Amino acid sequence: MDDILNKWEHLKGKRIKIFTRSFSLELYKLSHRLYQELGIETVRLTDQMADGYFYTILTYQECDIAINIDEDAFLIDPQAMLSLADWVIGEGYANAGCPDGGVGCPRVGNPIVTNPFFNIFNLELIRSKYDLVAIKTFNYDDHKKEMIAAFPNISFTRGYDFEKIDYEPYYPFFLWLAYNFRTYYLNSQIHPDGLSTILYGRDGQPFLLHSWFARFYKVTKDQTNRIDALIDEAYHTRHIQRVAFNTKELLAFKLDLLKRWSIKIPMRVMNWPNKWVKWYKRWKRNKNNVSI
Repeated sequence: MDDILNKWEHLKGKRIKIFTRSFSLELYKLSHRLYQELGIETVRLTDQMADGYFYTILTYQECDIAINIDEDAFLIDPQAMLSLADWVIGEGYANAGCPDGGVGCPRVGNPIVTNPFFNIFNLELIRSKYDLVAIKTFNYDDHKKEMIAAFPNISFTRGYDFEKIDYEPYYPFFLWLAYNFRTYYLNSQIHPDGLSTILYGRDGQPFLLHSWFARFYKVTKDQTNRIDALIDEAYHTRHIQRVAFNTKELLAFKLDLLKRWSIKIPMRVMNWPNKWVKWYKRWKRNKNNVSI
């Protein structure tokens, strides 16, 4: 890995890891093949809550820079990704990622939040202020005007909503992060398939394809075909032969999936009280906004 990173001024001597929050071992293997040549240690994190995933990454004290790549995100230009990471660290950004609304992300979330299908986290910088209590109690409304005013001048092409604060469980983390540190927002656009996202580096060249709806892979025919087509495109772009799995590996994928479901269902049931609290807060917030 050192040989690969030596060409990047701000990555030299840094401890870098690639993290993936994974549910499908098969998708993870297909995605991982596209960055394994970098020799960067990869960590597959399973059975993680949507927000706890980031706090888990922060516990890796032997890691200075975390590159977060979803299992349904396929790297088509590794050097562009490393170039971006080098620039992000050198410029003192804590996070780089795609706005969760307004651009090539097929969502209408708060663009101040970066959707976690891809991130570059400067963990050294984030840890200088990291406080879980401060994150959980961060009041976006108190700083909203300031944060919106500081948001870069991006040409929005899709819907977005700066009012959303609980669209996803990880929103408090990213809102706290954006307030306390600088975030670099990446350009993106919708793929010709009408749903996937093409993510661009600083040079305007695409370096990552994200499919979305990974939970439907090998579940529904339409989504499986679309995701497979995107995987084929990524491998073709990289001039790499797509990974072919044998019967033993396919069986292992099915067994792993059963294990993931056996853990996920109880976790979701246990989280219902938190969801009721979130729904109540959202209802109360909307009610107050209407009455003003």
